[in-house]
Amino acid sequence: MTNSATPAAAKKILLNAFDMNCAGHINHGLWTHPRDESHRFNELSYWTDLAQTLEQGLFDGLFLADITGVYDVYQGNLDLTLKESIQLPGHDPSTLVSAMAAVTQHLGFGVTVNLSYELPYQFARRFASLDHLTQGRIGWNIVTGYLDSAERLIGQKGLKDHDQRYAQAEEFLELCYKFWEGSWQDDAVRKDKQRRIFTDPAKVHQIQHAGKYYQSQGVFQVSPSVQRTPVLFQAGASPRGLQFAARHAEAVFIGGDKPEKIKAQVDKIRSLAREQGRAAVKIFLGITAVTAETDVLAQEKLAEYIRYASPEAGLAHYSSSVGIDLSRFADDQAIPYQRTNSIASVNQKFKEQQITRNDLKAQHILGGRYPLLAGSGASVAEQLIQLLDETGIDGFNLTRTVAPESHRDFIRLVIPELQQRGRYKTEYAAGSLRSKLFNQGDRLPASHPAEQFRCAASKPSAAAENIQKQLA
Repeated sequence: MTNSATPAAAKKILLNAFDMNCAGHINHGLWTHPRDESHRFNELSYWTDLAQTLEQGLFDGLFLADITGVYDVYQGNLDLTLKESIQLPGHDPSTLVSAMAAVTQHLGFGVTVNLSYELPYQFARRFASLDHLTQGRIGWNIVTGYLDSAERLIGQKGLKDHDQRYAQAEEFLELCYKFWEGSWQDDAVRKDKQRRIFTDPAKVHQIQHAGKYYQSQGVFQVSPSVQRTPVLFQAGASPRGLQFAARHAEAVFIGGDKPEKIKAQVDKIRSLAREQGRAAVKIFLGITAVTAETDVLAQEKLAEYIRYASPEAGLAHYSSSVGIDLSRFADDQAIPYQRTNSIASVNQKFKEQQITRNDLKAQHILGGRYPLLAGSGASVAEQLIQLLDETGIDGFNLTRTVAPESHRDFIRLVIPELQQRGRYKTEYAAGSLRSKLFNQGDRLPASHPAEQFRCAASKPSAAAENIQKQLA
């Protein structure tokens, strides 16, 4: 492909590794490959080694997926999920961050947390603490859940209505903004040993919130971190999810296969963001890449990987995503649309297209449903650049295939090709994750809805006034 833009003017690709604290994440079945080490996901060294590898490749972040619940829709049981380790067993991703941050300096961490099963205060405190410990490298991927099994695990009867989950999410975010942005002024912490004043009481304010879903009163326990609010990621693609993303998300994670459909998604997201008075939204596309020294060797490697992959495990994952047991249909039978409360944007495809199990198996050739690129480093680099330029996305969430081989191959073969074309950074910028992504400082911009919850100085108490006199 010939790019008309000069290297200096062309947009540089942003890149996250897309992973999960489990063995089988997106490309199912590849845990059986002799060189795959994902079975070591419960060992801390597996993750610290990965973090250091990604930082050597100048990755912007490690995007950690997560689910609450299990995939039990396919065949009406957990048998295939357990046999193929389809995100089961799966561990809490936030437990990995401090260790990985300790062995890196720049790598960001986008952590998925389902707000439907969290208390806003405890969640906000945990992520503010992580932002301190990572020195401003934490992001939150906001999800509302899509599994009935999750509801049963917490003692509920079934999944809430799709749009109701987003209504609850709106209030969850509002309360988190109050905690992160509204309780402590930037200069509240003094650490004045001589005057015995660690924090200036006049600059810490109580939160008052009485809503439909949540109530809270009191002072947030965590002082302002580098970013205050973590970088906000979101992946909802339904009409309600897109409205939510346009209002809150700084980075949106999308799927898609054909460039024209991806571009339509991108244009829609950017249009909705502009309607909200927001312009700077980064959009990442999920992608899988298999690369080697030549195109021929890459195809040979892909053929090798396919022998270990499990398209049926991909179907089991997909079944829970749409809330439909796909095992009930013949391989060549068109799957009818059924309204469910699961991932609406994925389920909608059955209404728009004639899709069979065979179609899905072909799409899940490596057990996952993201676009698959295979070729030499130069070939993959050109395909990534073309996708970026044709669709208007900002970067990619790169799934793993054989771990850690696939990321190492990408860093060794693809990254230098992107750099030679002027489409990928050659060093990290300084600053927080938000600053690296947007180059506009560490904090959320004034155009973000969090702005209305930022604290302003209030009339101090008598005790606080006395302390102010001491500090004068």
